[in-house]
Amino acid sequence: MTGADRVARYAVMGNPIEHSQSPRIHRLFAEQTGRSIVYDAILVAPGHFAEAVNDFIQQAGQGLNVTVPFKQDAWLIADRLSERAQRAGAVNTLTVTADGTLAGDNTDGAGLVRDLTGNLGQTLAGKQLLVLGAGGAARGILAPLLEQRPARLVIANRTVERARELAVQFADLGDLQGCGFADLAGSRFDIVINATAAGLQGQVPELPDGIMDADSCSYDLMYAPEPTAFVRYARQLGVRSAFDGLGMLVEQAAESFLVWHGILPDTAAVITALRRP
Repeated sequence: MTGADRVARYAVMGNPIEHSQSPRIHRLFAEQTGRSIVYDAILVAPGHFAEAVNDFIQQAGQGLNVTVPFKQDAWLIADRLSERAQRAGAVNTLTVTADGTLAGDNTDGAGLVRDLTGNLGQTLAGKQLLVLGAGGAARGILAPLLEQRPARLVIANRTVERARELAVQFADLGDLQGCGFADLAGSRFDIVINATAAGLQGQVPELPDGIMDADSCSYDLMYAPEPTAFVRYARQLGVRSAFDGLGMLVEQAAESFLVWHGILPDTAAVITALRRP
């Protein structure tokens, strides 16, 4: 085996994948920490995730990030799960262990909390939190958010039953409520997190007036070179603190890097580099 063959191999799998910033992020982390790695972006056809992971392992792959739409597939094929992955019902980080088995983890929630509190100066303890959406993205962030001890966390979703089901599943962690978008009328929140897929079509959920004001914080899990639809919506309402999910992307990647390499890289320089035109 040559020296090149021994370079640690990592990748991100998803569909679509060409837009992914993960290869650049992990290469910057590797340069910063003196690691020698190869990190690729792999397009996987629907229904072929397990096959693609097996091929990656056969090619001496050591770790995978997993993005839309395969996080639940990753959860299903993992041989063992971290507590946070078990809670989330989704995996975004797979590690190939020494015996060839797969360890699954979910770093999304940790990345979000670190971005909100560490990079953006937001306080979650004692605050009124609203999470829009009840899909996999929402599941991955609920436990870490509730660990911050907010006064209340509301999950609102177009399909009310899904929001209520999530509220029941995570009720042991804090004051949690599930409802529909229209049920938010008359409520105001300190922090509103958009975990819906509406932004993929450039849309925002139909929300009642008054849930955010100038002093609220709006956070969209999506990111883009230009302000996302939800960020634009919040700014139109006069919200001064409106952010996209680029910081979360970098922070969850840093958490994955820690899982794989045992070192937490500095994220500030990487976020700045990605924000640069």
